[in-house]
Amino acid sequence: MTSPAGSDLGGRVAAVLAASYGLEVRTITQLPIGQGTVNFRVACDDGLEAFVKNYPAGTDLGAEREAIGLSTLAVEAGIPGAQVLPNEKGKVIDASGELPVSVWEWMPGRVETRLSATQMTAAGDALGRIHALFAPLPTGPDPDAAVQAWRTPDVDGLAATIDKLLKIIAGRVRDGVADTFDVEAQRTLLERRSMLDRVPGLLDDLPEKLTVQVLHGDYSPVNLLFEGETLSAVLDYRPPNPPFLLSYDLGRMAFYPNTVADDPGWADSAATFIRAYRDAHSAVPAVDVRACGRVALLQLLTSLYGVKQHYLKPGLFQADLDEFWLLRHHTAGVLLAQLAETDDLLAEPAN
Repeated sequence: MTSPAGSDLGGRVAAVLAASYGLEVRTITQLPIGQGTVNFRVACDDGLEAFVKNYPAGTDLGAEREAIGLSTLAVEAGIPGAQVLPNEKGKVIDASGELPVSVWEWMPGRVETRLSATQMTAAGDALGRIHALFAPLPTGPDPDAAVQAWRTPDVDGLAATIDKLLKIIAGRVRDGVADTFDVEAQRTLLERRSMLDRVPGLLDDLPEKLTVQVLHGDYSPVNLLFEGETLSAVLDYRPPNPPFLLSYDLGRMAFYPNTVADDPGWADSAATFIRAYRDAHSAVPAVDVRACGRVALLQLLTSLYGVKQHYLKPGLFQADLDEFWLLRHHTAGVLLAQLAETDDLLAEPAN
């Protein structure tokens, strides 16, 4: 059995699989992906290949079980995805020891950070089907609570956090230890601070009533697998509570940072995705489609994800977060500069 060099975590996970799943592991390899779980690819003596998530201490396992329920519902409805493999007691998460895990069938395909028109069509179709499937699901006693909190961001608090990060960077410059990322972080944080002035007006432009429902919650290219042009799996559904804006799932994928930052034809890609989504989910209110660009932009502007971790609490793969911060910030600037064009794109009829 092989496991990550310098770590016994792989071996400990393998022991859980043997004790709770009856799986004899031949090889186990930690994968350099994911920020919320530690992930492994496993090959077993019986020929089974599996994807294993290890949940860190403090994870809400009840919420993760609900997320697995959404994934199962989608797969049963014909949306491509991985089946969870229960342990010998029928539990979708094994929490019998100190290393909680879930085990999934290994799915073929690869992540594509820049999607072709055919792939964007497949992605739009899948999200439309997911939203239509999840629309009737219960949303709890106060479905608008998370949305109202999102609509009232603490802009002053965001500015104060930016100032804190800039102070840390200034100290690194003063001490002669600043690196290339410090330079880029300083530039982008100063730009972001000035962009915060736009947030109140953008929020005021949003319609008061937008659809709130259970979502995928993390629909993006990194959670889609393709075999060539064919979508082979939608992965990593997030817990259903709290429900959130349908426009969030839609805008996050249509205007994903990798697409906007790296593809000169990002507007055409977004239009292709939106068209396929509306074809698959004809009941979606037009107001939600029209708002998704503004929602995506606001989500970017009011988040310091990536750069905040760099200076305050590094993530599992911080280099990836550093790059993602730069892409997200660039995308926010592009969407701000082309706000009218994006609005026009989203106002077009479905066909």
